Order: sequence, then C-alpha cells, then structure tokens
Amino acid sequence: MSELASLLPFVVIALLFWFLLIRPQQRRQRTMRQMQSSLTIGDEVMLTSGILGTVRGEVDDKVEVEVAPGVTLRVVRGAIGNVVEKRELSEPDERSESVGNDPNETTEER
Repeated sequence: MSELASLLPFVVIALLFWFLLIRPQQRRQRTMRQMQSSLTIGDEVMLTSGILGTVRGEVDDKVEVEVAPGVTLRVVRGAIGNVVEKRELSEPDERSESVGNDPNETTEER
C-alpha cells in the first residue's frame, strides 16, 4: 500500500503535465490543420514568416500566394499562419504622437 502511495505524486504530476501542456497543444494543432485545409481562393493570409498575401491557387499540398501584383509565391500549406480578416488589413496606422516621428523634422528642432 505504501508503494502505491509513493507513486501517487508522480501520477498526479503526469496528469497535470498532460492537461496543462500536451492537450492544449494538440487542440491548437488541430485548429491550425482545419484552417489550412479550409483555405479558399481569395483569402487574405499571413504566412508564418509574417508575409501577407492573397491565395490565388491551390495544388495538392501547396498554395500559391500573391504578395504583390504579379508576384506569386508557392508555399506549402503548413506555412500559412492564419487567415487575416479584411478589417485587420484596413485599420489605420496607429503612430505615437511623440517627438521623432516627423520625417521632415531635423535634429536641431528636437
């Protein structure tokens, strides 16, 4: 009986490890695979490298992403980080109103 009691902390630690680390990671991977498999032509996407573009074609496990007019990258589906919503792309640039943001300002004026 005391042998079972000495193993109990290890079992509890293993269960905590499972519920706090492994299970959430599996859930994130599952949602990422679903998003990557449900891509359609015309979706605005962000690659895992941070490049933004529009899906222009699909061939097997590869996706053609247009990053500029006439510039198309062919990447594997796993390189798609997320689908960007239209409103995220159209938000105005939020710059700070602090000193140093005016490109016409010289160092003498600061």
